[in-house]
Amino acid sequence: MANNALSDHLKIVIGESVIASSAATLSVMAFEVPVWAMFVGWISFFTRGLNLKQGVINLACVLIGVALGIAAAQVMAVLTPVLGSYAISAVVFAVTVIALSLAKAPVFNNLLGFFLGLVAYFASHQPPSVMAFGMLALAATLGAAAAFTAFSLQKKIQRNAAH
Repeated sequence: MANNALSDHLKIVIGESVIASSAATLSVMAFEVPVWAMFVGWISFFTRGLNLKQGVINLACVLIGVALGIAAAQVMAVLTPVLGSYAISAVVFAVTVIALSLAKAPVFNNLLGFFLGLVAYFASHQPPSVMAFGMLALAATLGAAAAFTAFSLQKKIQRNAAH
């Protein structure tokens, strides 16, 4: 029995590793998006509700967070000449109020997703643009799809082991 459990675990580990490495390779080679941004999408899938519907909602919350980050960068550019170094305080306060308020919205209310998107945008060091949004959206979507595939593989192996 222990050998079967170890064998199933190895199948899951190897399968998920193949999926992760394939997604990473696609990110870099085919889509030319950063691997770390792909893993933002991967992480978002596991933030809550491990199924396709919740995975799509989680990804949408990440994309809302990216959009908030882009808007924050634009507001920073406008406020910095007026407020100087204090512009960051005003912008972070406003974005935090928005994100925390959205956490109470129906359906699209994944606070972790919003902050993952914000972090992804600022970590990208890209100027605020539609191109930056598109790059991060593509990477996160690839990661979320890979995570769903890996999770589905795990469930299939576990179901087969139970029979």
